Amino acid sequence: MGRDAWRAIRDRISDEIAAGTLRPGTRLPTEPELCRMFDAGRHSVRRAMAALAMEGKLSVEQGRGTFVEDAPKLNYHVGRRTRFRQNLLSQGFEPGGETIAEDIVPASPAVAEALGLAEGAPVHRLLRRDMADGVPINLGFSFQCAIRFPDWARLRREGLSVTEAYHAHGVTEYFRHSTSVHSRRAREEEAELLQQHIDQPVLVVRKVDVDGQGVPIGHAEGIWAASRVQFVFEGVDDGPVRFPHRGGDAE
Repeated sequence: MGRDAWRAIRDRISDEIAAGTLRPGTRLPTEPELCRMFDAGRHSVRRAMAALAMEGKLSVEQGRGTFVEDAPKLNYHVGRRTRFRQNLLSQGFEPGGETIAEDIVPASPAVAEALGLAEGAPVHRLLRRDMADGVPINLGFSFQCAIRFPDWARLRREGLSVTEAYHAHGVTEYFRHSTSVHSRRAREEEAELLQQHIDQPVLVVRKVDVDGQGVPIGHAEGIWAASRVQFVFEGVDDGPVRFPHRGGDAE
């Protein structure tokens, strides 16, 4: 097929996915079978598969094979009253999630500033993975004051939503105060937990929520699978929404 054989393989499979010939969840033939189908070498097939995986069109599962990606594409609406569960349910997705790790730690300078606390004040730190129809879409840390929200970790572990956990602590309403977004390459452990190709990018979303009196109550950094979500920012009175011009790992 020539030096650009991998491009021809990539385009052929991409076209079949777009046309619906290869449907979401379909398992592709094995590498030797693809080599015979396209009369191409292993290198060309592997490069084409890697390119399609990076584009989010294929999912490579160790020990099982390569599948047409069937993950949901979510339009995540960010406004003054952004709610994860409401976002998903409104689009027909079943929200889910799990707490991977939890502890109480001294607030770092960045967390203390975001929450309006003294540096070193005790804060809940939760690492969670959120799902849409059982597919990972978000991985991230959240921070809440351990004095104001003493039962936060337990309530979240028991399955209460963020809104329900706040309500249990007397916060009946809260709002998104600020949001910042930048993209970068996924780290190995992030790609594994998000079940995506290591070369696919992620969106890093940092946010601060405030209560009805404008007091900061929550700070979070989420790592979102970029191929499975796009953010829609709504409203002109929702507080600052900042898009840094450069990527990287801000603290």
